[in-house]
Amino acid sequence: MQLPEVTLRAIEPEDLDVLYRIENDRQLWGEGITNVPYSRYILHEYIATSSADIYTDKQVRFMIIDPQGVAVGIADLVNFNPKHRRAEVGLMLMSQYRGRGYASAALKELCRYSSEVLNINQLYAVVSTDNIKSITMLKRMGFHESGVLSEWLCNGCEYSDAIILQKKL
Repeated sequence: MQLPEVTLRAIEPEDLDVLYRIENDRQLWGEGITNVPYSRYILHEYIATSSADIYTDKQVRFMIIDPQGVAVGIADLVNFNPKHRRAEVGLMLMSQYRGRGYASAALKELCRYSSEVLNINQLYAVVSTDNIKSITMLKRMGFHESGVLSEWLCNGCEYSDAIILQKKL
């Protein structure tokens, strides 16, 4: 499968609606660290106050942009550790763009940026064992399974295991 072309860019105030839709997509809550909706105000404040400096914030968030300039999702580097030169990867796409190669293309760009610009040694992802599509995509992109975290994720009433996948850059 040929990957679509994507670019990663900093979040702009105009991205508030896309960010709002993604952060409040209940289908994604089981994969992330939250299970509560975000208000437009909170997201607006995040955009306004984020330094976009991974060394200051220990995270950086990018919009995933398709060739027509449309924001299709978000790519995150979080839990950045400059001493050990590693970061956790997070990818979230709007529902209409899932399954079309955008996550793989964004991950490829995120790996390149992490290696060439940030000099990160490795990236990792924590994924629910139920999320076969994400696990398959990460493995296809060179990540390997390195462990299982028992009852790591909670959907509000049930726990599920998570897999750690890593990639040396």
